[in-house]
Amino acid sequence: MSAMTLTPCFLLRTARSLASALVLFAPVVAVLAQQPTAAPAATARPLGELKIGFVNTEKLLRESAPAQRAFKKLEREFATRQAEVDRLAKRFQDASNAYEKEQLSMSENDRRNKQRELEVLSRDVQRAQRGLREDENLRKNEEIASLQERAQKAIQKIAETERFDLILQEAVFVHARIDITDRVLKALAD
Repeated sequence: MSAMTLTPCFLLRTARSLASALVLFAPVVAVLAQQPTAAPAATARPLGELKIGFVNTEKLLRESAPAQRAFKKLEREFATRQAEVDRLAKRFQDASNAYEKEQLSMSENDRRNKQRELEVLSRDVQRAQRGLREDENLRKNEEIASLQERAQKAIQKIAETERFDLILQEAVFVHARIDITDRVLKALAD
């Protein structure tokens, strides 16, 4: 009978394998560790059977009632500034078209002055557009953060109420039977 030789290489490979397994199963272990230790017998599931759900966050941000209200609010909030930027862009376009028509009949000095005016106006349009986009993105991110917080609370409530062991928000493949996105949408609508 031969005894297994525990070489340093074998021990290192075994340790690495165990570490990899721990990394892979750490999220599941963490969720299970948060579960109460003594579940009532009527609601207990067999050991090893997990109740898993999936939430499509993109769909929540696209279709939830609070998201739609938030995005309409942002449209109203920035409508005035967008109109101002559009007016400035139209003014530039009209001045540019007028210059194109009149440049042949202008003196060299008038042509240079008009070109400088157009360059200044073009920079003003670009600056206004950039400022509007930055402000819109900032406000949009604020609204999305608020929506995500509300969605997290709704998901947490569903998880506790329906006794889920694990709810994922990103996955490569999801079977329709574990997708709870519509339940979260309904909870957000209330």
